[in-house]
Order: sequence, then C-alpha cells, then structure tokens
Amino acid sequence: MENNNLKQINIELKKFENDKESINNCNGVLSKYIFGTRILSLRQKVEINNNLQVVKPFLKWVGGKTQLLNEIKKYYPFHNNQITKYAEPFVGGGAVLFDVLSKYEVKEIYISDINAELINVYSVIKYKVKELIPVLQIMEKDFLLRNTDDRKWYYLIKKNRFNELKEKEDNQFLDVEKAALMIFLNKTCFNGLYRVNKKGLFNVSMGHYKNPKICDTLNLEAISKKLKNVNIVYGDYKKSEEFIDKNTFVYFDPPYRPITSTSSFTAYNKDLFNDQNQKELADYINKLNNKGTKILLSNSDPKNSDKNDSFFDEIYSAYNIKRVKAKRMINSDGSSRGEINELLISNFDINKK
Repeated sequence: MENNNLKQINIELKKFENDKESINNCNGVLSKYIFGTRILSLRQKVEINNNLQVVKPFLKWVGGKTQLLNEIKKYYPFHNNQITKYAEPFVGGGAVLFDVLSKYEVKEIYISDINAELINVYSVIKYKVKELIPVLQIMEKDFLLRNTDDRKWYYLIKKNRFNELKEKEDNQFLDVEKAALMIFLNKTCFNGLYRVNKKGLFNVSMGHYKNPKICDTLNLEAISKKLKNVNIVYGDYKKSEEFIDKNTFVYFDPPYRPITSTSSFTAYNKDLFNDQNQKELADYINKLNNKGTKILLSNSDPKNSDKNDSFFDEIYSAYNIKRVKAKRMINSDGSSRGEINELLISNFDINKK
C-alpha cells in the first residue's frame, strides 16, 4: 500500500510533469527524496518520463505480438550494459519494437521488413509525420460522415488508389499519400487484415466499424520522435547481418508456419515463406549465435495439430524452446478462436540473461 509520503511525492512529481516553467526555473536546485538507498530528483524523474514516452503500434497486424508481449518481455536483456543494440528484421506491426522504445534507451536500433508499403509508412512517420497527419485527418472526417453504402464506395476508391500506387513498385519510401492510404485501409478493412493476392494487390473488403480511429495524432507524433534514431530498412532479414554483433539483442518474428492445412491464409507479400525458408532462417540464426548475439524467435507450434511434428524442435535442437499459450484464429474463415501453443526459441537461459 502506498504510504502518505509517497503519495505526496507523486502529487508533486505530477505537478512538475505538468509545469515545464517550474522545471526550467529550478536553477539546478532539485528536490530529493530517499527511497531506501536510492535518491531520485524530481527533475530526473520528469526527464525520464519524457524520454520514455509510451508509444503503441499504429497498425493492427495479424500475427502481431501484443498478445505474447508479457512472455517476450521476460527475455529482454537490456539491464545488461553490454547490450546496446536491438534488431527486429521482421518488424511487422512493431508491438515488441514499440514496447522496447517505450521502456528503454537503446543506443542503436535496426528494423526491416520485405513489405515495401509497411516500410514506407514507418519512413513517412519518421520523416514526414507533419505532412501525414493532415491527410489522415481529412480521410477520417470524410469516412465518418458517410452512411454505410457511401463508406463502401469511399473505401473502394481508396483501395483502388492504393493498389494503383503499389503497381508502380518504385520503392519510394517517403510517399505520404501511400502511407496515409495504408493506415486508412488498415483501420477500416475487415479485421485489420493486410493481405495481397498473387499479383501483390491488396484485396481485403471493408470491415464493419462504427467510428474507427483512423488518425491518432498524439501517438503518431510520439512515434516519429522515437524513430529518429532507428535504422529503417527495406529488405529481408539477411540485410541485418552487418548491424548485428555480440552487443545486440535480436527478435525474429517470421511468417508463422501453418499448423493445419486450413489455417487462415495471410499473405503480407506475394512470396510465401515455406519450410525451406524456415530452415534458411535457422542457418542464419546459427551464424548470429556464433557471433555471441542474444537471440529470440517466435513461431507456431506444429504439435498443436500433429504431436509427431517436431520440425522446429529439430532445426532448433541446440536452443531453448518454450511453449506458451496464445489465442489465435483456428479455422480458415476466422469465425472462432482457440487457445494454442506458440514457440519462443532463444539461445540464452531466461534466468541468466
């Protein structure tokens, strides 16, 4: 239970957080309180809170790690002063990335993905967020003012325009219009699903949301600040090799191996990630392991559907494999959910990180 002194301290800290002028006029005179043997200053507390502002994913991403975050956090080795870098070569919606950015001041961060449109959005938020926000605000206003039939028409126009820009495949990663369209479609499409057909075109129908939040201005602005020191790269996971060294913590979240023949199909790009690709990734992880890199990987557990399927147990036999519970779609049309096992695979003991 919080004692009266601590309550008073928190009240004063709150005042400092809300009164920048008071902080600036402190003239170096800091109010100090002793918690056991640890001395904190009000100025330091406010600066820490400002630097470690909480940011959250700007997209809903199927396969995102928000659900497993509490388990993944247990593997964070950032208390170790030797870990100064973080890499996420399959960044996707960035649930783990944004958790790390919200809680730690890591010197260098690297993210990448083979989804060009996704990397474009990250880049636009980093460099052109002030141009992006007004475009999203207009889309949000236009969409919310319409009835259901008009919304379907408006959605179709935006989807067609997005695919028109995709077909150019110019790999220009500061396209504000395309970034705004991707966020809009993600917030208004069925189940936040990003899926493309064999031609690489987005093909998800509109969802049924009454008042979707399309433009979260405060979060986008906060993310932009957090991304200033993040290396954003378009390409596959192998491009991360030059960045990664023994002082790096790497989290791999590749496309999951389907656990059944009727598993919900989710193609983020037109090239699928098959068993051979999974084995090649394992070889790459072995190479990084030899560097002394700290590694964590997540994937599906084949034993959910076939207790004799030891695919990952075999290719990662030299690593620590933990099975954790997660709720996922368990059929092809996504109409029901079930609790299944997923894998967290690491090259270090969670109790000795």
